[in-house]
Amino acid sequence: MRNAIDVPTAHLRTLDDLPDVGGRRVLVRVDFNVPLDDAGAVTDDTRIRLAIPTLEALRARGARLLLVSHLGRPKGRDPRWSLRPIAAHLAGLLGEDVAFAPGLDDIPDGDLVMLENIRFEPGETTNDPALAARLGALADAYVNDAFGSAHRAHASTEGIVHHVGRSVAGLLFEREVRTLGRLLDDPERPLVAVLGGAKAGDKIGVITRFLEVADAVLLGGGMSYPFFAAAGLRIGDSLCDEAGLEAARQVLARPGTEERLRLPVDLVIADRFSADAELRVADPIDIDDGWEAIDIGPRTRELYARAIADAGTVFWNGPVGAFEIEPFAAGTYAIARAVADTHAVTVVGGGDSGAALVRFGLQDEVTHLSTGGGAALEFLEGRDLPGVVALTDGS
Repeated sequence: MRNAIDVPTAHLRTLDDLPDVGGRRVLVRVDFNVPLDDAGAVTDDTRIRLAIPTLEALRARGARLLLVSHLGRPKGRDPRWSLRPIAAHLAGLLGEDVAFAPGLDDIPDGDLVMLENIRFEPGETTNDPALAARLGALADAYVNDAFGSAHRAHASTEGIVHHVGRSVAGLLFEREVRTLGRLLDDPERPLVAVLGGAKAGDKIGVITRFLEVADAVLLGGGMSYPFFAAAGLRIGDSLCDEAGLEAARQVLARPGTEERLRLPVDLVIADRFSADAELRVADPIDIDDGWEAIDIGPRTRELYARAIADAGTVFWNGPVGAFEIEPFAAGTYAIARAVADTHAVTVVGGGDSGAALVRFGLQDEVTHLSTGGGAALEFLEGRDLPGVVALTDGS
Protein backbone atom coordinates (compact mmCIF):
# COMPACT_ATOMS: atom_id res chain seq x y z
CA MET A 1 0.00 0.00 0.00
CA ARG A 2 1.32 3.43 -0.87
CA ASN A 3 1.91 5.88 1.98
CA ALA A 4 -1.26 7.25 3.51
CA ILE A 5 -2.15 10.91 3.17
CA ASP A 6 -1.06 12.70 6.31
CA VAL A 7 -3.22 15.68 7.17
CA PRO A 8 -4.59 16.82 10.52
CA THR A 9 -8.07 15.75 11.52
CA ALA A 10 -9.65 18.23 13.88
CA HIS A 11 -11.12 16.84 17.09
CA LEU A 12 -11.12 13.13 16.26
CA ARG A 13 -9.75 11.23 19.26
CA THR A 14 -7.06 8.74 18.28
CA LEU A 15 -4.73 6.20 19.90
CA ASP A 16 -2.50 9.13 20.89
CA ASP A 17 -5.30 10.24 23.22
CA LEU A 18 -5.60 6.85 24.92
CA PRO A 19 -4.20 6.71 28.46
CA ASP A 20 -2.07 3.87 29.79
CA VAL A 21 -3.70 0.56 28.87
CA GLY A 22 -1.02 -1.78 30.18
CA GLY A 23 -2.75 -4.84 31.62
CA ARG A 24 -6.18 -3.34 30.91
CA ARG A 25 -8.88 -4.70 28.65
CA VAL A 26 -9.67 -2.69 25.53
CA LEU A 27 -12.77 -3.48 23.51
CA VAL A 28 -11.88 -3.05 19.83
CA ARG A 29 -14.73 -2.77 17.35
CA VAL A 30 -13.39 -4.23 14.13
CA ASP A 31 -15.03 -4.83 10.77
CA PHE A 32 -14.46 -8.51 10.03
CA ASN A 33 -17.57 -8.74 7.85
CA VAL A 34 -15.66 -10.69 5.20
CA PRO A 35 -16.80 -13.24 2.61
CA LEU A 36 -16.72 -16.95 3.45
CA ASP A 37 -17.01 -19.93 1.14
CA ASP A 38 -19.39 -22.85 1.68
CA ALA A 39 -16.83 -24.54 3.92
CA GLY A 40 -16.54 -21.47 6.14
CA ALA A 41 -13.10 -20.38 4.89
CA VAL A 42 -12.32 -16.69 4.43
CA THR A 43 -12.06 -15.86 0.72
CA ASP A 44 -10.93 -12.21 1.04
CA ASP A 45 -9.18 -11.16 4.25
CA THR A 46 -8.38 -7.56 3.24
CA ARG A 47 -10.41 -6.05 6.06
CA ILE A 48 -8.82 -8.35 8.62
CA ARG A 49 -5.30 -7.52 7.47
CA LEU A 50 -5.98 -3.78 7.49
CA ALA A 51 -7.04 -3.96 11.16
CA ILE A 52 -3.87 -5.74 12.32
CA PRO A 53 -1.75 -2.55 12.78
CA THR A 54 -4.24 -1.28 15.36
CA LEU A 55 -4.23 -4.60 17.20
CA GLU A 56 -0.43 -4.70 17.19
CA ALA A 57 -0.18 -1.09 18.43
CA LEU A 58 -2.48 -1.85 21.36
CA ARG A 59 -0.72 -5.11 22.19
CA ALA A 60 2.62 -3.31 22.16
CA ARG A 61 1.23 -1.09 24.92
CA GLY A 62 0.27 -4.11 26.99
CA ALA A 63 -3.48 -4.02 26.36
CA ARG A 64 -5.65 -7.10 26.60
CA LEU A 65 -8.00 -7.10 23.62
CA LEU A 66 -11.64 -8.07 23.22
CA LEU A 67 -12.51 -7.94 19.52
CA VAL A 68 -16.10 -7.25 18.52
CA SER A 69 -17.46 -7.49 14.97
CA HIS A 70 -20.59 -8.31 13.02
CA LEU A 71 -20.91 -10.74 10.12
CA GLY A 72 -23.80 -10.55 7.69
CA ARG A 73 -27.35 -9.85 8.79
CA PRO A 74 -28.36 -12.85 10.88
CA LYS A 75 -31.81 -13.29 12.34
CA GLY A 76 -30.95 -14.49 15.82
CA ARG A 77 -28.14 -16.95 16.60
CA ASP A 78 -27.53 -18.53 13.23
CA PRO A 79 -24.38 -20.72 13.10
CA ARG A 80 -23.96 -19.85 9.42
CA TRP A 81 -22.90 -16.38 10.56
CA SER A 82 -20.56 -17.41 13.36
CA LEU A 83 -17.24 -15.64 13.72
CA ARG A 84 -15.43 -18.83 14.78
CA PRO A 85 -13.80 -19.37 11.36
CA ILE A 86 -12.73 -15.73 11.29
CA ALA A 87 -11.14 -16.05 14.73
CA ALA A 88 -9.22 -19.05 13.42
CA HIS A 89 -8.14 -17.11 10.33
CA LEU A 90 -6.93 -14.20 12.45
CA ALA A 91 -4.96 -16.59 14.64
CA GLY A 92 -3.20 -17.85 11.51
CA LEU A 93 -2.35 -14.32 10.40
CA LEU A 94 -0.99 -13.36 13.82
CA GLY A 95 0.68 -16.68 14.56
CA GLU A 96 -0.91 -16.90 17.99
CA ASP A 97 -4.03 -18.16 19.68
CA VAL A 98 -7.23 -16.16 19.55
CA ALA A 99 -9.64 -17.23 22.28
CA PHE A 100 -13.32 -17.27 21.35
CA ALA A 101 -16.19 -15.95 23.46
CA PRO A 102 -19.54 -17.54 22.50
CA GLY A 103 -21.48 -14.78 24.26
CA LEU A 104 -21.33 -11.84 26.64
CA ASP A 105 -21.72 -14.12 29.66
CA ASP A 106 -18.86 -16.40 28.68
CA ILE A 107 -15.74 -14.37 27.89
CA PRO A 108 -12.36 -16.09 28.48
CA ASP A 109 -9.78 -14.21 30.52
CA GLY A 110 -7.24 -14.05 27.72
CA ASP A 111 -4.98 -11.45 26.14
CA LEU A 112 -6.67 -11.75 22.76
CA VAL A 113 -10.34 -12.72 22.62
CA MET A 114 -12.91 -12.51 19.85
CA LEU A 115 -16.57 -12.22 20.73
CA GLU A 116 -19.18 -14.11 18.74
CA ASN A 117 -21.10 -12.11 16.11
CA ILE A 118 -22.37 -9.01 17.91
CA ARG A 119 -25.54 -9.10 15.82
CA PHE A 120 -26.49 -12.28 17.63
CA GLU A 121 -27.16 -10.00 20.60
CA PRO A 122 -30.68 -8.49 20.74
CA GLY A 123 -30.44 -4.71 20.74
CA GLU A 124 -27.25 -4.29 18.69
CA THR A 125 -28.81 -2.74 15.61
CA THR A 126 -31.36 -0.75 17.63
CA ASN A 127 -28.59 0.75 19.78
CA ASP A 128 -30.20 -0.57 22.94
CA PRO A 129 -28.75 1.30 25.96
CA ALA A 130 -28.78 -1.85 28.09
CA LEU A 131 -26.62 -3.73 25.59
CA ALA A 132 -24.35 -0.73 25.18
CA ALA A 133 -23.90 -0.61 28.96
CA ARG A 134 -23.08 -4.34 29.08
CA LEU A 135 -20.44 -3.88 26.40
CA GLY A 136 -18.98 -0.86 28.16
CA ALA A 137 -18.70 -2.78 31.42
CA LEU A 138 -16.49 -5.37 29.72
CA ALA A 139 -13.59 -3.01 29.13
CA ASP A 140 -11.56 -0.10 30.46
CA ALA A 141 -11.37 1.60 27.07
CA TYR A 142 -12.93 1.41 23.62
CA VAL A 143 -11.27 1.64 20.21
CA ASN A 144 -13.35 1.79 17.05
CA ASP A 145 -11.48 0.58 13.98
CA ALA A 146 -14.61 -0.32 12.00
CA PHE A 147 -15.12 2.71 9.77
CA GLY A 148 -17.30 0.58 7.50
CA SER A 149 -19.94 0.57 10.26
CA ALA A 150 -19.52 4.21 11.27
CA HIS A 151 -22.71 5.25 9.49
CA ARG A 152 -24.76 2.99 11.78
CA ALA A 153 -25.77 4.09 15.28
CA HIS A 154 -25.50 0.62 16.82
CA ALA A 155 -24.73 -0.41 20.38
CA SER A 156 -21.16 -1.44 19.50
CA THR A 157 -20.42 1.61 17.32
CA GLU A 158 -22.11 4.52 19.08
CA GLY A 159 -23.95 3.49 22.24
CA ILE A 160 -20.93 1.97 24.01
CA VAL A 161 -19.09 5.29 23.94
CA HIS A 162 -21.44 6.59 26.63
CA HIS A 163 -20.62 3.68 28.95
CA VAL A 164 -16.82 3.34 28.85
CA GLY A 165 -14.05 5.43 30.34
CA ARG A 166 -12.22 6.42 27.16
CA SER A 167 -13.09 5.98 23.50
CA VAL A 168 -10.87 6.66 20.50
CA ALA A 169 -10.44 5.81 16.82
CA GLY A 170 -8.09 3.06 15.71
CA LEU A 171 -5.39 3.55 13.10
CA LEU A 172 -7.52 2.37 10.18
CA PHE A 173 -10.53 4.43 11.26
CA GLU A 174 -8.32 7.50 11.65
CA ARG A 175 -6.76 6.95 8.25
CA GLU A 176 -10.17 6.66 6.60
CA VAL A 177 -11.34 9.96 8.08
CA ARG A 178 -8.09 11.76 7.24
CA THR A 179 -7.95 10.48 3.68
CA LEU A 180 -11.60 11.08 2.81
CA GLY A 181 -11.50 14.50 4.49
CA ARG A 182 -8.48 15.52 2.42
CA LEU A 183 -10.23 14.28 -0.71
CA LEU A 184 -12.97 16.85 -0.16
CA ASP A 185 -11.06 19.72 1.39
CA ASP A 186 -7.56 19.78 -0.07
CA PRO A 187 -7.04 17.38 -3.00
CA GLU A 188 -4.20 17.55 -5.46
CA ARG A 189 -5.75 18.91 -8.65
CA PRO A 190 -7.24 17.94 -10.95
CA LEU A 191 -9.57 15.77 -8.88
CA VAL A 192 -11.18 13.03 -10.98
CA ALA A 193 -14.03 10.92 -9.59
CA VAL A 194 -14.87 7.61 -11.28
CA LEU A 195 -18.30 6.44 -10.21
CA GLY A 196 -19.81 3.11 -11.22
CA GLY A 197 -22.15 0.54 -9.80
CA ALA A 198 -25.65 -0.54 -10.52
CA LYS A 199 -28.04 2.32 -9.80
CA ALA A 200 -27.81 6.08 -10.19
CA GLY A 201 -30.59 6.59 -7.65
CA ASP A 202 -28.45 5.03 -4.91
CA LYS A 203 -25.57 7.43 -5.50
CA ILE A 204 -27.20 10.69 -6.47
CA GLY A 205 -25.83 12.29 -3.30
CA VAL A 206 -22.23 11.41 -4.04
CA ILE A 207 -22.60 12.27 -7.75
CA THR A 208 -23.93 15.69 -6.81
CA ARG A 209 -21.17 16.21 -4.24
CA PHE A 210 -18.40 15.40 -6.69
CA LEU A 211 -19.93 17.63 -9.34
CA GLU A 212 -19.39 20.40 -6.78
CA VAL A 213 -15.81 19.58 -5.77
CA ALA A 214 -14.24 17.53 -8.59
CA ASP A 215 -12.80 18.70 -11.89
CA ALA A 216 -14.28 15.73 -13.75
CA VAL A 217 -16.81 13.01 -12.87
CA LEU A 218 -16.59 9.88 -15.02
CA LEU A 219 -19.68 7.66 -14.90
CA GLY A 220 -19.85 4.01 -15.87
CA GLY A 221 -21.76 0.83 -15.17
CA GLY A 222 -25.48 0.64 -14.59
CA MET A 223 -25.64 4.13 -13.13
CA SER A 224 -24.77 5.65 -16.50
CA TYR A 225 -27.61 4.10 -18.51
CA PRO A 226 -30.41 6.29 -17.10
CA PHE A 227 -28.43 9.34 -18.24
CA PHE A 228 -28.62 8.12 -21.82
CA ALA A 229 -32.33 7.44 -21.44
CA ALA A 230 -32.86 10.90 -19.96
CA ALA A 231 -31.11 12.34 -23.02
CA GLY A 232 -33.51 10.48 -25.31
CA LEU A 233 -31.14 7.75 -26.50
CA ARG A 234 -32.26 4.14 -26.93
CA ILE A 235 -30.81 1.82 -24.27
CA GLY A 236 -32.66 -1.42 -25.10
CA ASP A 237 -33.00 -3.69 -22.07
CA SER A 238 -30.20 -2.00 -20.10
CA LEU A 239 -30.66 -1.48 -16.37
CA CYS A 240 -32.77 1.61 -15.79
CA ASP A 241 -35.45 2.10 -13.16
CA GLU A 242 -37.63 5.12 -12.48
CA ALA A 243 -35.55 6.23 -9.49
CA GLY A 244 -32.40 6.17 -11.60
CA LEU A 245 -34.07 8.04 -14.42
CA GLU A 246 -35.30 10.75 -12.06
CA ALA A 247 -31.83 10.99 -10.48
CA ALA A 248 -30.29 11.43 -13.92
CA ARG A 249 -32.76 14.16 -14.82
CA GLN A 250 -31.97 16.02 -11.60
CA VAL A 251 -28.23 15.80 -12.17
CA LEU A 252 -28.45 16.89 -15.81
CA ALA A 253 -30.56 19.90 -14.82
CA ARG A 254 -27.90 21.20 -12.43
CA PRO A 255 -25.90 24.24 -13.60
CA GLY A 256 -22.34 23.32 -14.51
CA THR A 257 -23.02 19.59 -14.94
CA GLU A 258 -22.15 19.62 -18.63
CA GLU A 259 -18.66 20.97 -17.90
CA ARG A 260 -17.71 18.22 -15.42
CA LEU A 261 -19.81 15.15 -16.15
CA ARG A 262 -18.39 12.52 -18.52
CA LEU A 263 -20.48 9.63 -19.86
CA PRO A 264 -19.30 6.61 -21.85
CA VAL A 265 -18.99 7.23 -25.60
CA ASP A 266 -19.41 3.54 -26.39
CA LEU A 267 -20.72 0.46 -24.59
CA VAL A 268 -20.26 -3.29 -24.80
CA ILE A 269 -23.73 -4.80 -25.19
CA ALA A 270 -24.94 -8.41 -24.93
CA ASP A 271 -27.97 -10.35 -26.04
CA ARG A 272 -28.21 -11.87 -22.55
CA PHE A 273 -26.45 -11.75 -19.20
CA SER A 274 -24.31 -14.84 -19.61
CA ALA A 275 -20.65 -15.73 -20.10
CA ASP A 276 -21.49 -17.18 -23.51
CA ALA A 277 -23.59 -14.20 -24.67
CA GLU A 278 -23.12 -12.62 -28.07
CA LEU A 279 -21.32 -9.30 -27.65
CA ARG A 280 -21.26 -6.12 -29.72
CA VAL A 281 -19.97 -2.59 -29.28
CA ALA A 282 -22.59 0.15 -29.39
CA ASP A 283 -20.79 3.17 -30.87
CA PRO A 284 -22.62 5.52 -30.92
CA ILE A 285 -25.04 4.72 -28.11
CA ASP A 286 -28.09 3.22 -29.77
CA ILE A 287 -29.23 -0.12 -28.37
CA ASP A 288 -32.02 -2.28 -29.81
CA ASP A 289 -34.59 -4.03 -27.66
CA GLY A 290 -33.38 -7.47 -26.65
CA TRP A 291 -29.85 -6.16 -26.02
CA GLU A 292 -28.42 -4.69 -22.84
CA ALA A 293 -25.35 -2.66 -21.94
CA ILE A 294 -22.92 -4.69 -19.88
CA ASP A 295 -19.60 -2.76 -19.84
CA ILE A 296 -17.91 0.39 -21.08
CA GLY A 297 -16.52 0.16 -24.60
CA PRO A 298 -12.92 0.39 -25.86
CA ARG A 299 -12.99 4.11 -26.72
CA THR A 300 -14.37 4.92 -23.27
CA ARG A 301 -11.65 2.84 -21.62
CA GLU A 302 -9.01 4.89 -23.39
CA LEU A 303 -10.63 8.24 -22.60
CA TYR A 304 -11.15 7.40 -18.93
CA ALA A 305 -7.64 5.97 -18.55
CA ARG A 306 -6.20 9.19 -20.02
CA ALA A 307 -8.19 11.33 -17.58
CA ILE A 308 -6.99 9.19 -14.68
CA ALA A 309 -3.38 9.39 -15.85
CA ASP A 310 -3.55 13.20 -15.97
CA ALA A 311 -5.21 13.56 -12.54
CA GLY A 312 -3.68 14.80 -9.31
CA THR A 313 -6.19 12.88 -7.20
CA VAL A 314 -8.50 10.03 -8.20
CA PHE A 315 -11.48 8.65 -6.31
CA TRP A 316 -13.00 5.44 -7.67
CA ASN A 317 -16.13 3.76 -6.38
CA GLY A 318 -18.07 1.08 -8.21
CA PRO A 319 -17.25 -1.19 -11.17
CA VAL A 320 -18.08 -0.04 -14.69
CA GLY A 321 -19.23 -3.48 -15.82
CA ALA A 322 -20.09 -6.94 -14.55
CA PHE A 323 -16.42 -7.74 -13.85
CA GLU A 324 -17.23 -11.02 -12.07
CA ILE A 325 -17.94 -12.56 -15.51
CA GLU A 326 -14.82 -12.69 -17.69
CA PRO A 327 -16.27 -11.36 -20.97
CA PHE A 328 -17.59 -8.31 -19.10
CA ALA A 329 -14.45 -7.52 -17.04
CA ALA A 330 -12.42 -5.49 -19.54
CA GLY A 331 -13.80 -2.08 -18.57
CA THR A 332 -13.36 -2.48 -14.84
CA TYR A 333 -9.88 -3.92 -15.36
CA ALA A 334 -8.96 -0.90 -17.51
CA ILE A 335 -10.08 1.46 -14.73
CA ALA A 336 -8.26 -0.57 -12.06
CA ARG A 337 -5.09 -0.69 -14.16
CA ALA A 338 -5.22 3.05 -14.82
CA VAL A 339 -5.76 3.80 -11.13
CA ALA A 340 -2.81 1.56 -10.23
CA ASP A 341 -0.52 3.11 -12.85
CA THR A 342 -1.22 6.81 -12.33
CA HIS A 343 1.10 9.00 -10.26
CA ALA A 344 -1.94 10.65 -8.67
CA VAL A 345 -3.13 10.16 -5.13
CA THR A 346 -5.63 7.32 -5.50
CA VAL A 347 -8.51 6.47 -3.18
CA VAL A 348 -10.69 3.45 -3.91
CA GLY A 349 -14.04 3.37 -2.15
CA GLY A 350 -14.16 -0.27 -1.11
CA GLY A 351 -17.10 -2.54 -1.83
CA ASP A 352 -17.15 -4.00 -5.34
CA SER A 353 -14.39 -1.70 -6.60
CA GLY A 354 -12.16 -2.93 -3.77
CA ALA A 355 -13.07 -6.52 -4.65
CA ALA A 356 -12.11 -5.80 -8.25
CA LEU A 357 -8.70 -4.53 -7.17
CA VAL A 358 -8.16 -7.70 -5.16
CA ARG A 359 -9.28 -9.89 -8.07
CA PHE A 360 -6.83 -8.16 -10.41
CA GLY A 361 -4.02 -8.23 -7.82
CA LEU A 362 -3.76 -4.43 -7.67
CA GLN A 363 -4.88 -3.75 -4.09
CA ASP A 364 -1.37 -2.69 -3.03
CA GLU A 365 -0.97 -0.25 -5.93
CA VAL A 366 -3.27 2.47 -4.62
CA THR A 367 -2.80 5.16 -1.99
CA HIS A 368 -5.79 4.10 0.05
CA LEU A 369 -8.24 1.22 -0.26
CA SER A 370 -11.22 2.17 1.87
CA THR A 371 -13.09 -0.40 3.91
CA GLY A 372 -15.92 2.07 4.22
CA GLY A 373 -18.35 1.16 1.45
CA GLY A 374 -21.60 2.92 2.31
CA ALA A 375 -19.97 4.77 5.21
CA ALA A 376 -17.37 6.28 2.88
CA LEU A 377 -20.04 7.46 0.44
CA GLU A 378 -22.14 9.02 3.20
CA PHE A 379 -19.03 10.75 4.59
CA LEU A 380 -18.22 12.14 1.14
CA GLU A 381 -21.80 13.35 0.75
CA GLY A 382 -21.21 15.45 3.87
CA ARG A 383 -23.41 13.52 6.29
CA ASP A 384 -22.57 13.21 9.98
CA LEU A 385 -21.67 9.58 10.72
CA PRO A 386 -22.74 8.49 14.24
CA GLY A 387 -19.57 6.45 14.74
CA VAL A 388 -17.37 9.43 13.85
CA VAL A 389 -19.36 11.93 15.89
CA ALA A 390 -19.11 9.62 18.92
CA LEU A 391 -15.29 9.82 18.78
CA THR A 392 -15.17 13.59 18.35
CA ASP A 393 -14.30 15.86 21.28
CA GLY A 394 -17.45 17.34 22.74
CA SER A 395 -19.59 14.31 21.80
